[in-house]
Amino acid sequence: MDADPDQVYPVREDTLLLLEAALDELKPSDRVLDLGTGSGYIARHLVGKAAIIIATDVNPHACRMASSDGVGVARADLTAGLRGHFDLILFNPPYLPTKPGERIDDWLEEALDGGEGGRDVIRRLLSDLPRILAPGGRLLLVISEITGVEEVLGLLRDAGFFAGVVRRNRVEGEDLLVVRAKRSRERP
Repeated sequence: MDADPDQVYPVREDTLLLLEAALDELKPSDRVLDLGTGSGYIARHLVGKAAIIIATDVNPHACRMASSDGVGVARADLTAGLRGHFDLILFNPPYLPTKPGERIDDWLEEALDGGEGGRDVIRRLLSDLPRILAPGGRLLLVISEITGVEEVLGLLRDAGFFAGVVRRNRVEGEDLLVVRAKRSRERP
């Protein structure tokens, strides 16, 4: 089966914002996890700039698309099946608030639907993040102002992380932000 590009989240302003933040944050020795890679755009741009780049996505169309473009990608639901530790985890999660009656059952919807408050997938990641984040590791997470910036920062703090906004871009009347998080028992 070929990848259906209409079922893969396209490169948008949030993708580009996360890539900018990643390039600023990246160290050559980093083991990088590009969670929810989509088309693989960010992973492709980091090749040769980090020690290791692993890309994952739950969407089979995204996996096929990224793979056909030369990105090594594994199909996984968030951190399921991942072993080892990563120094830098990049994630452009589904962050749009979506009510049950608004949901559409397709793969593109998976990339957009953040649950009623827009934070459901972020919560799921935070429950397993300590297992895969290396000591001294960092998380870069894209959100929208409609996801609730203070709420997301609160979730990160409650999960034991220092967190703050490192990038912001206004797009079509909405602020897109990149949040950087690091374990609170380590210096930020």
